[in-house]
Amino acid sequence: MTDELGLPPGAFARIDEEDDEAFYEPARLVTHIDDHAVRVLTGLYREVLPAGGVLLDLMSSWVSHLPPDIAYAEVVGHGMNAEELAANKRLSRWFVQNLNRDTALPLADKSVDAAMICVSVQYLQQPVAVLRDVARVLRPEAPLVVSFSNRCFWTKAVAVWRSLDDTGHARLVEAYLNHAGFEAIETHRLCPYIEDEQDPMYAVIGRAPR
Repeated sequence: MTDELGLPPGAFARIDEEDDEAFYEPARLVTHIDDHAVRVLTGLYREVLPAGGVLLDLMSSWVSHLPPDIAYAEVVGHGMNAEELAANKRLSRWFVQNLNRDTALPLADKSVDAAMICVSVQYLQQPVAVLRDVARVLRPEAPLVVSFSNRCFWTKAVAVWRSLDDTGHARLVEAYLNHAGFEAIETHRLCPYIEDEQDPMYAVIGRAPR
């Protein structure tokens, strides 16, 4: 896949190559972006995610940052820690799965109206394979929102992510989505970085193939 993306060997290596299950075993009931970043992301979700639809919150935790006043038919959560997912009150159901080992989602074709990956895409070692399967479960033209900031678990982020700045991260995610078959890809700079005051927040949105 590094050849497919034009990336050098080792692009998806990590500083910590021990099992992900061990790293994610402790529940981290914290928010990984600041309050302003949460607000702007929630605002984007309000605009992009269909009210009353079936959502897939991929690589989720104990919060999903969804608009509190909007109801959805179902919110399916995925993550690496059962305690975090069980604490997420927006999830209708959830499952634990290591996507770096198994990229196939346990969901039916064209069964989801929108999907989100919040501040976690940097941990995927097979991003195109995962996103191709996300495209499979999405209905035609359904959105996928991939959001990120400048925070991460540094030792678990892949090498190519660690080597890039925010603009480079956006271009990398755009390439992931393009190679996974998504269409109408667009990048939104939701808020800029202000040192010691404000986290940056970006979102790349792609639409499932028609």
